[in-house]
Amino acid sequence: MIYDCPDPDTRCHHKLIEPGVLISIVKKMVNKIRSSHILLRIKNSLNIFIGDMIEAVSGTEQDFTEGSLRRAILLLSVPAVLEMVMESVFVIADIYFVSRLGAEAVATVGLTESMMTIIYSISFGLATATTSLVSRRIGEKNNEAASKVAFQAILTGIVIAFLIGLPGALFSSDLLSFMGASDNIVHNMSGYTKIMLAGNLVIMLLFIINAIFRSAGDAAVAMRVLWLGNIINIILDPCLIFGLGPFPKLGVAGAAVATTTGRGIAVLYQFYLLFMGKNRIRLSLKNFGIDFRIIGKIVKISLGSIGQNLIVTSSWIFLVRIISVFGSIVVAGYTIAIRIISFTLLPSWGLSNAASTLVGQNLGAKKPDRAERSALFTGWINMILLGIIGCILAIFPSTFIGIFINDPLVLKSGVECLRIVSLGYVAYGFGMVLVNSFNGAGDTSTPLKINIFAYWLIEIPLAWILAIKSGMNERGVFLAILISESIMTIVAWLVFRRGKWKLKKV
Repeated sequence: MIYDCPDPDTRCHHKLIEPGVLISIVKKMVNKIRSSHILLRIKNSLNIFIGDMIEAVSGTEQDFTEGSLRRAILLLSVPAVLEMVMESVFVIADIYFVSRLGAEAVATVGLTESMMTIIYSISFGLATATTSLVSRRIGEKNNEAASKVAFQAILTGIVIAFLIGLPGALFSSDLLSFMGASDNIVHNMSGYTKIMLAGNLVIMLLFIINAIFRSAGDAAVAMRVLWLGNIINIILDPCLIFGLGPFPKLGVAGAAVATTTGRGIAVLYQFYLLFMGKNRIRLSLKNFGIDFRIIGKIVKISLGSIGQNLIVTSSWIFLVRIISVFGSIVVAGYTIAIRIISFTLLPSWGLSNAASTLVGQNLGAKKPDRAERSALFTGWINMILLGIIGCILAIFPSTFIGIFINDPLVLKSGVECLRIVSLGYVAYGFGMVLVNSFNGAGDTSTPLKINIFAYWLIEIPLAWILAIKSGMNERGVFLAILISESIMTIVAWLVFRRGKWKLKKV
């Protein structure tokens, strides 16, 4: 239907539009309007996300027992992940500088770290108990009680650190010898071990006080503390190891001095924030004093968590002992691979810590279903994240190991370890969140039993059978790690579904 204007002088040519064409034009206009709305929604969502990210890093007053669960996880997990990212950077930087001193220096660090894991286990256990108790009191809106728990946890950590530090420093050489270290390591490199064991107080306090901040909801504060300590550590590492500028050349012992100094400064900053800061937890003179009832609770809850970690760490010690049979070259490759694995797993522990805090606070607020959703949602995120990272490590292991060492024999051992262990990253991601959720609820006995089964009854015997009896050498140890960690996740999931952890009272 087309017609021309009846007045030819106007020289206009109006056309009637076919109905189908008209409908098409209207649809295009509607689509444009929709597109603009979609773009506007995307822009608004992006602005909200950026605002949440800034709030997460700078600090938040958010009540994590109310409102959007996804936002709560974001606000807690972002600083926790960034905290662990910096810890990962430190782990890699430390072994990078030490590796320039040769395979035996790397082996010294590896053997010492195997012993230090016992200290880390105790520190982590006390931190877990602190998280459980402080997050419950925060969920109950009782900040004064949370502050009282915080001081008792710090006091407990100081006492235990002194009981460990003195004998550890005196018998460092004997401990290295027991671990199968070479004579050169025992006689010339034991200074690293002595300094690390003697300075365990800063490790203990760093763990406990950061747990206080995180469990109260001040994850951004814990992030800043760890960043400060590790940046100082990374700067001091090459200076003290190689004697740059006015610094003495201390070799591998310089790495221990740098670590203790950096962490010590971070602890001083923690105390400043606890007494002078404006966070949810503040200490004052009225908190001073010994409360054996609270200390008893801390010790009771921490025993399960300490037991978990001692089982894990004792398992790692036995694995290192088995691997040491095949020589320092294999130990060095294994040490580098494990450092890379630690680098990639630590951010995921940040997500797990966020889940732990949410579980504790929501149980304290009498919201067990929200606590369960927190754990599951965080677990799926962690599983996807680690699954992607695991694929990258499995495909390109030589690229990552080659950053730290050029020795072809060390490279070969490290590549094999990294490729095999990274295959289980999907399971590790989900499992670590479930275990931390149990701990956040104060149910430390359940994961203790799971660990006994997975590590002592499966991993250690399987590693010995595959490596020694079956003649697979170090490859048998790597396969044992993969199998046992995957079984642990399956068992943890089955227990989590039963829901008894939600009934735990602390």
